[in-house]
Amino acid sequence: MGLHLNDGGDDLQENHEINVTPFIDVMLVLLIIFMVAAPLATVDIKVDLPAASAAPQPRPEQPVFLTVKQDLQLFLGNQSVSREQLASALDAKTQSDKDTTIFFQADKGVDYADLMDVMNALRGAGYLKIGLVGLETVGAQ
Repeated sequence: MGLHLNDGGDDLQENHEINVTPFIDVMLVLLIIFMVAAPLATVDIKVDLPAASAAPQPRPEQPVFLTVKQDLQLFLGNQSVSREQLASALDAKTQSDKDTTIFFQADKGVDYADLMDVMNALRGAGYLKIGLVGLETVGAQ
């Protein structure tokens, strides 16, 4: 056993160990924040999407989803929007950035003419980059 005698100096002995307790506390808090925030970043509008065989593309950090339900109700993200307010709602959502890709999803029961009306409204608002959203088929490669 060793004995450490105080030599009478005022200097404190240096501690060379890293204290990881604050690091672990911060990581646990961040984990809880991300666990709570992750479900809020998804769109919860239920539509019956048609299947697509194209390869999936990478998703942007903050995608803008425009949804057409079977009863022709429009949703921008999770908020209902009328066709008359679509252009102003898109401008508010994208900060008037017309280069933003709008992810367009519609129920497969929606008529083609109604889809074209919504796409024409998007074009009229100045949004020309439109990504069509569909389900992946089982045999897609």
